Amino acid sequence: MSVQALYNLFHQSVGVTTDSRHDVHGKLFFALRGERYDGHFFVKQSLEKGCYKAVIDDERYAEGERTVTVDNVLSSLQSLAAYHRKRFDIPLVAITGSNGKTTTKELMRDVLGRKFRTLATEGNLNNHIGVPLTLLRLDKEHEIAVIEMGANHIGEIDLLSRIARPDHGLITNIGRAHLEGFGSLQGVFQAKGELFRFLKSTGGKAFVNNDQKLLSDLARELALDAIYYGSSGDCDVRGRLTEEGPGTGLEVAAGNPPSVYNVKSSLAGSCNFENILAAVCVGNYFKVPSDQIINAVGEYIPGNNRSQILQTARNRILLDAYNANPDSMRSALLNFAGQPGENKSVILGDMLELGIYEEDEHREIAGLLTGHNYREVILVGSVFGRIPLPKDYIRFENTGLLMEWLANNPVRDRFVLLKGSRGIGLERCLPLL
Repeated sequence: MSVQALYNLFHQSVGVTTDSRHDVHGKLFFALRGERYDGHFFVKQSLEKGCYKAVIDDERYAEGERTVTVDNVLSSLQSLAAYHRKRFDIPLVAITGSNGKTTTKELMRDVLGRKFRTLATEGNLNNHIGVPLTLLRLDKEHEIAVIEMGANHIGEIDLLSRIARPDHGLITNIGRAHLEGFGSLQGVFQAKGELFRFLKSTGGKAFVNNDQKLLSDLARELALDAIYYGSSGDCDVRGRLTEEGPGTGLEVAAGNPPSVYNVKSSLAGSCNFENILAAVCVGNYFKVPSDQIINAVGEYIPGNNRSQILQTARNRILLDAYNANPDSMRSALLNFAGQPGENKSVILGDMLELGIYEEDEHREIAGLLTGHNYREVILVGSVFGRIPLPKDYIRFENTGLLMEWLANNPVRDRFVLLKGSRGIGLERCLPLL
C-alpha cells in the first residue's frame, strides 16, 4: 500500500493507536512488534472495540476489509508520520541530549504556549515509535511544535530527524548515558550531534548550549546558523544562577542591548540551570514577551518523578527517580549535599545501560557519598551490590526488598534524596516514606 493510500485512510479515521488497551474507537490500529509483544495478537480485539482499520504485515491476522496489509508496520507508521509532517509549514523545534530533555521540552512547551498553539511530545514518547505518534497529532490548529528525540544507538537521531524534519533544534548536553548502546562518550557525542548535522544540511537554526564545549565547538565547526545561550558574556542569551534550593533562580540577560530579568522555578537543583535557560532562549527567539516567559517558568510544576520536592506525613523528599546516568547522578548528589539540613538520607538505585563501564561508574558515585554524615545511605540494585562499600551502607538487590525493609524500619523526619534509573522503580517506595 502506498503512503498516499495509507494517508487517505488516516484522514478517514480519528487518529492512530498502537495500544489496544486504550481507546481505539475510530482509530487506525498499527500492530507493532516489540521485544515482549506482538500487536498482531490484539488485532481482533481492537476491531471488536471499534477501531477503524488495523494495519498489519502478517496476513495470518487479516480480517477482510477491516485490515490493511503493508510490508512493515513500523516503517509504514514512520512514513505516514513523515508524510503528514510535510503538510504543515510551522516551526518545529527538536530537542535531544543526554540529560534534561523532557524537563527542557516541558518548560519550552509552557513558554511557547504563552504565545502559540503548541504541540509537544507527551511524557517521554521520544523514540522511533513515539516521535511518529506525536507528529500524527499535528493539526491545522497548531502554530509550533516541540518534539523530544531520544536515542540509545548511533543513527537513531538522524532517523528521527528525517521523519520530523525539524527546522530548529537544541541539544541539552552530552553525557554518559546509554553507554552500552553508544560504546563511549564519543559515541554519545556522534549520535546526539546528528541533530546539528541534519540542521546544517537543511539550513535550519540551532540553539547551542555554549557552556558545553563539545556542542559549541561542533556548532562552530559546522558553521551552523545558531543562537548561543549559557553563562558566558559572549552568548546571545546569558544566565547567572541566583538560587539553587529549594527552587532554582536565574538572572537572564537577552537581546542587544540586553534586557535583564529574573526567573524563578520550582525545579530543584542547579542542574536545572541549563534546562531553564534553554527554554528562556527559545522563548526569547520566538518573541514571547519576557513577562510571559517569567510566568511560564514560575508556574511550571515538575512531574513524572523529576526534580520534585515533596512533603509527606513523615519526610521531605527530593524525588528524581525517573532516570539516572553518571552525570545526572553526580549533579543530584552535589546539589543534595549543598541543601541545608542535618537529617538527610540518600536512597540510590543502579544506573542502567552502562555496559562495561557500569562498575567503575558506580564506584565513582559511591565515592561522592562519603563525608556528608547522612543518617542512612541505601543502595538498590545488582551493580551497587557488587562493589565495595562501607559496612554501614544498607544494600538491597531490588526495590521490593527495600520496600519490605522500609515497612519494618520507618524513616522519619528526614530530607531524603530518591534517585535511580527508571528500571529500578524507586518511586514505588514513596507510600512508605
